[in-house]
Amino acid sequence: MTIRIISRSNELFQDRQEAGRLLASELRQFISDNTVAIGIPRGGVIVAYEIARELKVEFDIVLAHKLRSPGHAELAIGSVTEHGKTFLNKVLVRGLSVSDDYIEEEKRRQLVEIKRRANSIRLVKPKVPLTGKTVILTDDGVATGATVQAAIWSVRLENPARLIVALPVGPKETIANLSVDVDEVVCLRAPEDFAAVGQFYLRYTPVDDDAVLKIMGQQSR
Repeated sequence: MTIRIISRSNELFQDRQEAGRLLASELRQFISDNTVAIGIPRGGVIVAYEIARELKVEFDIVLAHKLRSPGHAELAIGSVTEHGKTFLNKVLVRGLSVSDDYIEEEKRRQLVEIKRRANSIRLVKPKVPLTGKTVILTDDGVATGATVQAAIWSVRLENPARLIVALPVGPKETIANLSVDVDEVVCLRAPEDFAAVGQFYLRYTPVDDDAVLKIMGQQSR
């Protein structure tokens, strides 16, 4: 595993587009016909689109959802992919005494939302296979890391050749935790006074499903 933190600065990004372009400049060694940039909905899709456009690589969205632990929504005990494949952190499951019935019900809940998104997104852009690819997984930032961790687990189920997590901003402790399951983490800024992702953007407007569909349609064309 490799951790590459570019700066400890708390300088603000103008918006997600700028964050994606700045990340792309640190990822040029991964330019290849075998590389795909994938974004976590919703804000991460904008970042991934900019990376893909700058590096001229494939682009897609990851529709994995975390499986939440009972009573702790931010603690992921696993993840489920858009095709229903499940990864479980068995150490956490045993430690929290999570029942099989709870896991199945949580999986069902998350698949309902995944299928809702997939029904529209995959009509616009079919899924890019990740087996054997160099995958750059990104979001617009990370706090606890639960959502990114779930996406990592799900991408790993597809057996990519390499998995790189690229982030505009996040706390150094979370970055270190995420690095365990990937080949490299690249983070532009890991400030000491981190509270929330949005504090590091001048413009951090909500991204709705229609905006995501528009981006997917642009890239498909």
